[in-house]
Amino acid sequence: MADEKEDTKRDRVDVALKTLAQARIGLGVAAFAAPALSARLLGLGGADNPARDYALRLFGAREIGLGTGYLLGKGPSRKVWARYGLAADVLDTVGGLKARGRLPLWSVAAVVALSGGAAALGAATVARDIVR
Repeated sequence: MADEKEDTKRDRVDVALKTLAQARIGLGVAAFAAPALSARLLGLGGADNPARDYALRLFGAREIGLGTGYLLGKGPSRKVWARYGLAADVLDTVGGLKARGRLPLWSVAAVVALSGGAAALGAATVARDIVR
């Protein structure tokens, strides 16, 4: 019975991580293909800004890579990709917190909530893998 519960928990975490990987790819494609629109939606300004658009394309490429790496990975490789994602999400959360006061509050809150939630999921996954 305990094994059945543990398998169900693992399945839920795996589904959540697959969903996160798919969301990463979607967000990455959007940021790469339409950085100006992505910037407006994130509260990063609507004026033409080539440097911002370049940085968003870099972010988009990273997200596509992290999501694709996780989805294509198997076994130990997938665990490594989950850790890469965790590192990126923790750094994104710290970066969002450091932007407080310089960006609109709703924008910072949204980024910190999203990256913090993804980091929490990643941390839970790494902890689960260590405990096994």
